[in-house]
Amino acid sequence: MRAWVLSPAGVLGVSSGRQWSPAAAEQVYASIVEGTPVWDDLPGGRSGAASDLRFSPYPVEAALVMYAGEDGRPALGFQGQSQQGEQFPLSGEAVIHGHLVHEGTWYPVSADDADAIMSLLNETGLAELPVPCPSTLRQCLTLRKAAAEGEPVIDRLPDDALMNLSETEAGRKPSGIAASLYPYQVHGWQWLRFLMAGNAGGVLADEMGLGKTLQVICALCDRGGQGPATSLVVAPGSLLENWMREIARFCPDLVALKHHGADRTGSPAEIREPDVVVTSYETAVRDLSLLNMIRWDAVVLDEAQNIRNPDARRTAAVKQIGRRTSIAVTGTPVENRLRDLWSIMDFVMPGYLGDLRDFEARYGDTDADAARLEPLVSPLVLRRRVQEVADELPPRIDIPEILELDESEALEYEGVRAAVYSEHGTAATLVSLLRLRQFCSHPGLLGGWRRNREYSKFARLATLLAEVFSRREKALVFTTFTAMADRIATTVQREFGVLSATLDGRLPVSDRQPLIDQFSSYDGPAALVLNPRAGGTGLNIAAANHVIQYNPEWNPAVEDQAAARAHRRGQTRPVTVRRLIVAGTVEEVMDERLQRKRNVAGTAVVGVRGESSDYPDIVAALSRSPVRTP
Repeated sequence: MRAWVLSPAGVLGVSSGRQWSPAAAEQVYASIVEGTPVWDDLPGGRSGAASDLRFSPYPVEAALVMYAGEDGRPALGFQGQSQQGEQFPLSGEAVIHGHLVHEGTWYPVSADDADAIMSLLNETGLAELPVPCPSTLRQCLTLRKAAAEGEPVIDRLPDDALMNLSETEAGRKPSGIAASLYPYQVHGWQWLRFLMAGNAGGVLADEMGLGKTLQVICALCDRGGQGPATSLVVAPGSLLENWMREIARFCPDLVALKHHGADRTGSPAEIREPDVVVTSYETAVRDLSLLNMIRWDAVVLDEAQNIRNPDARRTAAVKQIGRRTSIAVTGTPVENRLRDLWSIMDFVMPGYLGDLRDFEARYGDTDADAARLEPLVSPLVLRRRVQEVADELPPRIDIPEILELDESEALEYEGVRAAVYSEHGTAATLVSLLRLRQFCSHPGLLGGWRRNREYSKFARLATLLAEVFSRREKALVFTTFTAMADRIATTVQREFGVLSATLDGRLPVSDRQPLIDQFSSYDGPAALVLNPRAGGTGLNIAAANHVIQYNPEWNPAVEDQAAARAHRRGQTRPVTVRRLIVAGTVEEVMDERLQRKRNVAGTAVVGVRGESSDYPDIVAALSRSPVRTP
């Protein structure tokens, strides 16, 4: 004898011994539509748990619900809604079998909704009973995108639940890293490692000064017991040497190769050997076929705003490089157009936002469209602001940046170096190296180059200032050279349209404090360009929380006093101090000397008077060359 019974999941079926046939309910539904009360004719009659059921011919709308579970991680459930608007939970069995019983009434489930839900679950690998929780970022993003596009998915998942997917054992730190990490940096490493484990991609968009490079190196070095990743780092040419030095400094076990310049290898075997290959955007374009001979575990784009133009050759080239994980690193992930963001996201997660034509048809450059786009993009962007993690930071963050000249700049520097050596020889003094220092600031100071942004070091300064200004913050830029100060201030005003001024020996002492008052009270982004001697002592400029030492000083005390203009009483925010050093030049020797002198007491008396102790530095400066020899 058979009888209608209910399963614990609320699905009606026919029981005959151990047989269970949910499909029998389809016969009931068909009979109801035809107007025949089939249940009266069944063997056993209206017996068992279904004896008092009412049968509704109106399908329930079904939706998949993504939410945060009790452990804070993503979880899935189902929700039904009757024709009268009543909402109630559904079981996975109800969706799969197409019917359910709720409060004494049997309902069919919308076949369209059920098919769409099952298709999504199959696509994400979650079509099992009980439905498992999403465990990868790709699964969550697929469901979030479906919700945004009007599929039967309800997204109630907060972003922190997605971040919880990346957490590892409490207290776990990356292995092989020679650095003490702040908690937010550990979290950044965990997030990047999580992306790499799932062959996904993301944008590390921390504000400058929070150590994005270190976090990436941690992920390349320790990705969870799999050994170092075979990685390609693509960066502006001027930053390649900085990447090489940071890798050597923070993870000496990583084998790194700089693939750049006329003497770079053309052998895929040589590129395949190291753990990390560092190259420039321009070289990536030229050597695309060579780079595509390696299947990279990760491709990292530093200063990823370089691919904001989807039509640029460099953009097309880097997107063609075969990779499992894509990491974009930029402190300014969004500027004016959503098209720019699409281009970066198309590298990070190809196809996730559709093709460009469809994207631009769906999203215009409006606040409302940006708000609609934000839930889709935010899980792939890790963005921490300085004020958010200030309690984990020291009050001053020092960041040396080693910049590299391109080949033409290096050759021009080499010509100046040879001329200085020919003129002074062994009788040179520190003062004799002035022309080399001027060239490193800008070749135009020697009457040569008249271009601005094209010069590597000046272009890097512009990039840093663009990020400062995008946050509506202020910067102090220190340079020894009056002509350089004028060039910086003029360019800031012309290209960024923000307040800029100079403070050096040309400005009477009585006028200096009024200028600082104007700079400090100005409500908006601004740059003040100072000579470290005229503006490096006795002034309080706490309105700025960024200091850029554009060219190094022989005397470390001069630099320290200059940085102290912003890092002093009255400053409520951490101060970021960046020092821009050109590799293979007199500036590199100055930096080495400065670090050496800082380890000796009494640095304030270190000068430029041509003392005997200066001679080794003079020799080093005259023999150091940025030109690479084969």
